[in-house]
Amino acid sequence: MQERSGAGPEYPGDDAVTDDFGLAGVPDAFQRLWTPHRMAYIKGGQHQFKNQDDCPFCVAPERQDEDSLIVYRGRTSYVVLNLFPYNPGHLLVCPYRHIPDYTDLTVEETAEFAELTQTAMRVLRKVANPAGFNLGMNQGVAGGAGVAAHLHQHVVPRWGGDGNFFPVIAQTKAITQTLGEVRQQVAEAWPQASGAGRTSAGATDAE
Repeated sequence: MQERSGAGPEYPGDDAVTDDFGLAGVPDAFQRLWTPHRMAYIKGGQHQFKNQDDCPFCVAPERQDEDSLIVYRGRTSYVVLNLFPYNPGHLLVCPYRHIPDYTDLTVEETAEFAELTQTAMRVLRKVANPAGFNLGMNQGVAGGAGVAAHLHQHVVPRWGGDGNFFPVIAQTKAITQTLGEVRQQVAEAWPQASGAGRTSAGATDAE
């Protein structure tokens, strides 16, 4: 077994699973948060989704709510958790139609889009007690839209002190809850309008 450098803490059982092969590098006092799952998203870039067939916001309503992280289905739009949240409870309000621009919404869609945004804020205040919110839509690739072809509004809850050196220096965000836990809490707290909305399969009640 290789001799410990003493730079890091000793953990019970380490010696039993550590061989004498020494990898390059000098131990230090820092701990690492490995997030290799993000590489698939990073490599794809913001040009990877152009068609309805591969658009995540078009595919999501065709799956079960738990699988797609959907918290509520309206008649023209739905609310889903962001797969890469800035903060716990980071929601996206999306129209079902595959449209890129806010001006493409119909009057009916615009009304429900705004209503769902307001409801999202009320629900997040109830379940998470945030001190504030960031609301926004990134329009087009030049505007920073991750999926520019399908309109979506961000609803990000904020707390005092939630912006520290981690995202700025290390490009890492610490999330304190799993997406499944957050989805269940928000979905259970969401007010259900009788006779409205969609089923978990994506079809309207009238269909």
